[in-house]
Amino acid sequence: RFQHYTHSEHIFSGRCLEDHELVVQVQASMNSDSRFLFRKNYAKYEFFRNPLTFFPEHMVAWCQETNRPIPPSQLLQNFLATSSCPEIQGYLYVKEMGRKSWKKIYMFLRRSGLYCSTKGTSKEPRHLQLLADLEDSNIFTVITGKKQHGAPTDYGFCIKPNKGRGELKELRLLCAEDEQGRTCWMTAFRLFKYGIVLYQNFKIPQQRKTLISHFPAPVRSVSENSLVAMDFSGRIGRVIDNPVEAQSAAMEEGHAWRFDNRQTLKLQCAFSPSAVIHIAQLWFHGRISREESHRIIHQQGQVDGLFLLRVSQSNPKAFVLTLCHHQKIKHFQILPCEEDGQVFFSLDDGATKFTDLIQLVEFYQLNRGVLPCKLKHPCTVVAL
Repeated sequence: RFQHYTHSEHIFSGRCLEDHELVVQVQASMNSDSRFLFRKNYAKYEFFRNPLTFFPEHMVAWCQETNRPIPPSQLLQNFLATSSCPEIQGYLYVKEMGRKSWKKIYMFLRRSGLYCSTKGTSKEPRHLQLLADLEDSNIFTVITGKKQHGAPTDYGFCIKPNKGRGELKELRLLCAEDEQGRTCWMTAFRLFKYGIVLYQNFKIPQQRKTLISHFPAPVRSVSENSLVAMDFSGRIGRVIDNPVEAQSAAMEEGHAWRFDNRQTLKLQCAFSPSAVIHIAQLWFHGRISREESHRIIHQQGQVDGLFLLRVSQSNPKAFVLTLCHHQKIKHFQILPCEEDGQVFFSLDDGATKFTDLIQLVEFYQLNRGVLPCKLKHPCTVVAL
């Protein structure tokens, strides 16, 4: 999936367009200094698969009231059913209007809007003040809130009214204590605003996959049926009648083709000492910092198996595999090792060796090995 971001030069914020939104309509309401970015987003509907990760018990009001574990199906049903009244609760930092200061206030997010309590954690109607209406607003991730607006943490977001041109004074800047808290508030906002429509957007691709899997294999044409396996290794070509021999020959040819292509790439790269076979791969990000790799992983969704490779900052001859698992980002150093004059790469101290990084990535896409999970989603370099 691709993420569509709108950015404003005033606050450097962005949001992910939903699948049912029309880009033309969104563009019509944008400021002249805003723009679209197209970026992969693997976690767009991840909360439907792992809702408990996105909604911690202490932030869901009805879970606190019932004082019992949350079945995932019941949690989602509570958010999707219009007859239910779930609430997200917790402290948020709010930037005071017309001031540079931030105030820590207890908040409640409901279908009707975002409310702040004027008296501690009280839910009494007389103590609740409407901060934002969900129906006429959109929620944005604030990218540089700490630097530009003195936010207490890096986990800022803002609520912008749809009406008008959205001047800075109309924005409500907020800040969560941590990444999980911000994710919870923003995900709940999307669910309260769109609810069942998001679920339909999530299910449609799944239904398509099911339909495709039920279709019979395409019928081969007469010309395809007339094809036979041939062996051209000798001076005269011959027809291979044995199916086992034919399959073996096809596999050998495939390996030879792949090796030849690699040799060609290596020859092409030989003119530049720093260029190697993996530089053209979408998952290779070159010489980026640890912090930058975290930022890129966050941008494309913190789902299990999301990965990228980069050059090690501590050892220029080594590489680092950056991998996301259980919403945590982990780093594994890939070290070069020499054997019989040939250089290999390994991330398990030489127990498993690979001739190049492409071979290493392909292996761990099929086998977990020493990693916490398989490599599933390449965190791609996006050229804009």
